[in-house]
Order: sequence, then C-alpha cells, then structure tokens
Amino acid sequence: MQGTIDGFRYGAVTPVAAYLMACLGGALGLRCIVRSLLNEGSWKPGWLALGAASIGCGIWTMHFIAMLGFKVEETGIRYDTGLTLLSLAVSIVVVGIGVFIVGYRGAGKVTLGVAGVVTGLGVAAMHYLGMAAVEVNGDVRYDPLTVALSVAVAIVAATAALWAAVTVRGFMTSLGASLVMGVAVSGMHYTAMAAVSVHVHGDRSGAWTGDSPTSLLLPMLLGPTVFLLLAGVVVMFDPLLVLGDGEWNRSAPARRTSVADKAAEPAPQHSIDPYGGRAAPARPRQDQYGTAAPPAPQWAPPPSREW
Repeated sequence: MQGTIDGFRYGAVTPVAAYLMACLGGALGLRCIVRSLLNEGSWKPGWLALGAASIGCGIWTMHFIAMLGFKVEETGIRYDTGLTLLSLAVSIVVVGIGVFIVGYRGAGKVTLGVAGVVTGLGVAAMHYLGMAAVEVNGDVRYDPLTVALSVAVAIVAATAALWAAVTVRGFMTSLGASLVMGVAVSGMHYTAMAAVSVHVHGDRSGAWTGDSPTSLLLPMLLGPTVFLLLAGVVVMFDPLLVLGDGEWNRSAPARRTSVADKAAEPAPQHSIDPYGGRAAPARPRQDQYGTAAPPAPQWAPPPSREW
C-alpha cells in the first residue's frame, strides 16, 4: 500500500526554522573562513575548522529540523541514533575537506570545482544517511531522476558556498551570501524529499508504532544548536570578523611602521635668540621604550659688540 507523505506537518514553522539555521551556520562559517584569510598571523587551521564545523552543523541542523515536519499517515516513524549521528560527522568532515582545499589552495577553477564536487557529494551523502536513519513500517523508495537532481543542486550549492568563502570580504556581503546559501541548502533538502515514496506493509491497525519526532530529534539537535550559538559569540567578540575590510585588516607590521613613521617626524623648531641667533630644535619627548633623547644645546649669550 502506498503511504501518504506529509512533509509540512507543522505548516511553515519547520521550513522557516530550518532555513534560518542553514543561514546561521553559513554566516558563521563564512566569517570564520574570512578571518583566516585576512590575518596571516591568525591560527589558520583553527579558524578553517571552526568555519567548517559551523557550516556542517548548520546543514545538519537544517535537515533534521525540516524532518520534524515529516510524517507518513499510515505508519509511525523511528530514527536510528547511530546513523543520525554518523550523518552529522559526515556533514562536518566533508565540508571541512572542501573548506581546507580552498583555504590553502585558493579559488582557482580546477581547485574550486574539485572542492565543490567533493563537498556537494558529501552533503548529499549526509542527507541520504539521515534518511536511512528513518525507520517506518514499510519500504522507503526514491525516484532516481529526482535523486540525481538533488545531488546536482548540492554540488552547485557547495561550490557557490566555497567560492563565497574565499571571495566575499565585507560583513554585509557575507550576510547576503549566507542568505543565498540557506536557499540553496533548503532547496536541496526539499528536492531530495520530493524523491521519497513509502510503500507501507500491512494495514493501518497501528500495531507498528513509532517515536514522537521530538523525543529523539530535539535532544540531538540541542548540541549542534548550542555549538552554533557559541560560535556566534566568538564571531561577535572578534572585531575583524565583524568589521571585515577596514582598519582591523591592517597587518601588525604595517601598524608598527605607521607608528615609527610618526615618531620620526622632525621636532618643532624654537628660536632661542631674540637678536637673530640660530634656532635649536625643541627638546624631544622620550620614546616608547623610555630612553631619553640627547639634550638640546644650551643657549649661549651673543658675542659682545664694540661701540
């Protein structure tokens, strides 16, 4: 018997919440990657890893928030805990591979293409692993053409996200890119869900019962959500991450050079002879290391004149 699938049990609540989480993960990930590229003195692997984890958690959280609204009228639904957690690990690892490739090798066409394909396939694998964790009293089947379309959407979305990660600099531009990423990731999810059909076993007697969607998914969603919030705190307290291009982008050597140039400006001149004698430089201030400059020459009386 063909099952009746409803992907919007709670109306627009789950799609909107899922989209916002995808945008949050994308925005945090982009700013962390930009941070690693703008400041050569920063710990690049750490910022790239934080960015990859943020994007991966955002994608995974988006998927399972959307799955809260998924139901099959004729059967209950259960979730395999191991496969659900494995899909989270896959999401973070494959996004990390793509992020590290473009983070160290740049956004050349070949590099970006390879990284985009790897990451897109990984995102698709995360989705279908998450779907493999769904247990129903029946068989879950997929339309091959729609599955291929969802994989293509995932690759395009991943490539665009990686390109934005190494190209976009300003804060507002990154915010706009994250909104586009949210649309792409959500579009991939619902395209993949359109490929799903369920052939239910037996009748609708209710002998096979499932778990409440909130009994497993909500506790598991808590960890990645808290991680995204903590990553958001890190971003907000780093001025370079917030400001992007600007004064904070100047390297430390450039700032030191600016200070040294300012210190090397000539001292103002003071006239010490009201009768036309020479001018002597004013006594300079002590420099930043506390070493006093040599004293200015003392004033000498003008030579006497014979009348």
